[in-house]
Amino acid sequence: MRLWLAAAIIALVIAVGFFISVPHTRVDLPRPSSTSASPLSVLSVTLRDSFKKDVHTITGSVETPTACTTVSAAATLENGATGLEYIQVALVMPADTSVCLRLPTRVSFETAIAAPAGLPITVTVNGSPATTTPS
Repeated sequence: MRLWLAAAIIALVIAVGFFISVPHTRVDLPRPSSTSASPLSVLSVTLRDSFKKDVHTITGSVETPTACTTVSAAATLENGATGLEYIQVALVMPADTSVCLRLPTRVSFETAIAAPAGLPITVTVNGSPATTTPS
């Protein structure tokens, strides 16, 4: 009799422990949206422009949502509404679809363009304007 009582108590402890430790799903609660699907806010990009022999070499870094996110940069010479030329640096950060730790990381980039000296530089990240700080 004692053996059956001890077995019943152990089985009850295991069942209660299992019930408490297993996460439960709730259908009536809204699911949190994924951060990779949300649009990026205005990002801060650090820039450094090195000018030699009519070529701007633009280097910098931007904070990405994960260490697995890649950044590519392309520079173009644009004409503004007032007719003044400026350098447009377009950064592209594709949405990371891999399994990666969501730890913000600074990622470096580099691009070059032949253009006159002293032109202002504007930066976009995935088509959205970004603020720049010198590095």
